[in-house]
Amino acid sequence: MQSPCSHPALQQPLTLCLVPQRIADLEEENALLKQEKEELNSRILGLSQGEFAQNTAEESMQMKKELEEERSRYQNLVKEYSRLEQRYDNLRDEMAIIKQSPGHKRSPSNQSSLESDSNYPSISTSEIGDTEDVIQQVEEVGMEKAAMDMSLFLKLQKRVRELEQERKKLQTQLERKEQESKKSQVIEMKPEVTSDHEETAYNSLKRQELESENKKLKNELNELRTAIADRATQNNCSSDVQDSYNLLLNQLKAANEELEVRKDEVLNLRSQIMKAAQQKERNMGGITTNASWPNSDKHIDQEDAIEAYQGMCETNRLLEAQLQEQRREHEEEMEALRNQVDAMQEELEKQQQAFLQTLQLSPEVQVEFGLQQEITRLTNENLDLKEMLEKLEKNEKKLKKQLKIYMKKVQDFEAFQATVPAERRQHEPNMQVTVQRKEKDFQGMLEYYKEDEPLLIRNLITDLKPQTVSATVPCLPAYILYMCIRHADYINDDQKVHSLLTSTINGIKKVLRKNNSDFELTSFWLANTCRLLHCLKQYSGDAGFMTQNTPKQNEHCLKNFDLTEYRQVLSHLSIQIYQQLIKIAESIIQPMIVFAVLENESIQGLSGIKPIGYKFRTSCLADGDITYTLDTIIHQLNNFHSTMCDQGMDPEIVEQVFKQLFYMINAVALNNLLLRKDVCSWSTGMQLRFNISQLEEWLRGKNLQQSGAAQKLEPLIQAAQLLQLKKKTSEDAEAICSLCTSLTTQQIVKILNLYTPVNEFEERVTVTFIRDIQMHLQERNDPPQLLIDFKHVFPVSFPFNPSSITMDSIHIPAALNLEFLNKV
Repeated sequence: MQSPCSHPALQQPLTLCLVPQRIADLEEENALLKQEKEELNSRILGLSQGEFAQNTAEESMQMKKELEEERSRYQNLVKEYSRLEQRYDNLRDEMAIIKQSPGHKRSPSNQSSLESDSNYPSISTSEIGDTEDVIQQVEEVGMEKAAMDMSLFLKLQKRVRELEQERKKLQTQLERKEQESKKSQVIEMKPEVTSDHEETAYNSLKRQELESENKKLKNELNELRTAIADRATQNNCSSDVQDSYNLLLNQLKAANEELEVRKDEVLNLRSQIMKAAQQKERNMGGITTNASWPNSDKHIDQEDAIEAYQGMCETNRLLEAQLQEQRREHEEEMEALRNQVDAMQEELEKQQQAFLQTLQLSPEVQVEFGLQQEITRLTNENLDLKEMLEKLEKNEKKLKKQLKIYMKKVQDFEAFQATVPAERRQHEPNMQVTVQRKEKDFQGMLEYYKEDEPLLIRNLITDLKPQTVSATVPCLPAYILYMCIRHADYINDDQKVHSLLTSTINGIKKVLRKNNSDFELTSFWLANTCRLLHCLKQYSGDAGFMTQNTPKQNEHCLKNFDLTEYRQVLSHLSIQIYQQLIKIAESIIQPMIVFAVLENESIQGLSGIKPIGYKFRTSCLADGDITYTLDTIIHQLNNFHSTMCDQGMDPEIVEQVFKQLFYMINAVALNNLLLRKDVCSWSTGMQLRFNISQLEEWLRGKNLQQSGAAQKLEPLIQAAQLLQLKKKTSEDAEAICSLCTSLTTQQIVKILNLYTPVNEFEERVTVTFIRDIQMHLQERNDPPQLLIDFKHVFPVSFPFNPSSITMDSIHIPAALNLEFLNKV
């Protein structure tokens, strides 16, 4: 028999009661496991985030360090490039001076080639290593010149012919002048003819010579006329050439007829003079026969005869001079006509040769050759028309300027009339009303002609003084240049954009080379160059640079050209200007540092506390030497800061400038401290710390505490504290090692070795204490150098700084003399 509990019907309710309890236990256990899992996940996530953040920070620091090193190397290359560029300019100037020296002679062809290649590097014997690059550049230039445009070649060929004709004319005139001068010298050196008979014989002989020469010229003229006529008939030239020949022959006939008329006039005058002289002699003969006092009348007749003869000689001289002048004019006309005939003959021969060549060619080639000849002719005509158009444009420009001047005068006159009292205008019956033209809306573009580009560069860059635009919008030249670039982009003229940007960069470089010690001018062009760079970015159309633009500013973006490469060139130029600015500022500040920071007595009473046996070097100054105080440095820093801020320089660049200057102040002062035993004392430490606090206060007053300039003074601050700390026990050594983290081991040991007590009650630093310091600092990996490189320049960056000024709101002052710019 089975027990009651083992019956299946009784076991089923028991298992049903145990299932819910088991499920509850399992859910509780599952909840605990989930909680533990979440805790472990959060712990792992926290650990991973911390490690990730730490790794990210380390990688970021490493990448930032590598970026700074790469930027420093790059800017050093830019600095080296600017130095080589300056050296190249100097060598080119020296070569130009050598070539222009009296001992160096060259032919006209060499002269022209040197002048045409003056923009390329010159080769000197002292620079053999650079000759390959120079030769390559010259070859490239030669290849470019070989691909010259056909129209330019024809224009130059035409100009060469004109110059050759002018040269021949000038040569003939020079020979004629030389002959005349020789004749005049001969006439002056010839002794005066004492006898009247010899003078008349000479005049008659010269007159005969002139007549014979005149006959020769007449015969030559006739021969030339017949030769021209025969050649014209033989060559069967065209109607145009025949007409030109007929015109020349008519001119020759007219000149010959005029010469005959002049000759007849001379002969008539001569006959009249001879008749007057004979009549006068007859009258004198009658007077002598009827005279009662023969001796006195004979004397009077002789004087009258001499006067008459002298008058006749003078008349002969005048006639001779007239004949010579007419002969000279006739020769000049003949020479001009001969030149015209030669030119036409050459042209005719060329046409005949071309015609004969075309007859020998096939019909297709003849058509092609005829088209080429027609194209050449049309090209020459186009060149002539282009020259005429340029002249007309210049004339139109002059007339427009005159019109503007007259309109201004009219407006001034109208304004003056408007100020007349009303009583004077009561009797006027009518009131004249002037209709004024409504000006178009200014779109922020400036138009100029290409020939005005040198004037624009001169007035806006080369000759511009910062004081001229001091009362206007900061960086006004940069805005004006961008508006000119924008108009060139608007009309899609890439050559104009290229020429303007290239001339702008070269003009700025020229100004900076000329004024390489002027802080104000260098700061002015650094601010304008950076602003022009920002404008090219802000209005480039790139979405990354347009996030802060207004809708009006977006309308002023460039439409056709991408000026990314020119932005890179402007960035290079900005780096060069920044380096020059730092060099100028350092040259001004550096002589002040030692006197003002180390030796200046800012705290009264410390001057009497000096190291035993030493005196400050200021006491050894000669009379008349300049001494500087801390106020001198602060005043100079104020000048730098106000100049850069007034000129609109970016705040980030201003911060980098003062970071570099404070680095130099720290380096120069600390280097002098490490080399001078007379300033390594407790009193100098007190004075030095007070002076540094004054510089830190100046940084806070100018809101430059975030620039990193104060951190550059940290080594000098720690050196001042080191001079003031106790230097006896091992606890003092530990305090010094924990405090002086910005000083190297060698610098700390050097200061301790140079430290000098101020009186006999203070003990010197012991050798044991110095060794204890060295033991504590063994773990450091400091560089072995003792002194700081005060010439080191930190790499500069130019963060993008968009402007809120719209181009159509900019006003151009009249002091810039840019009236030729037209607002569009």
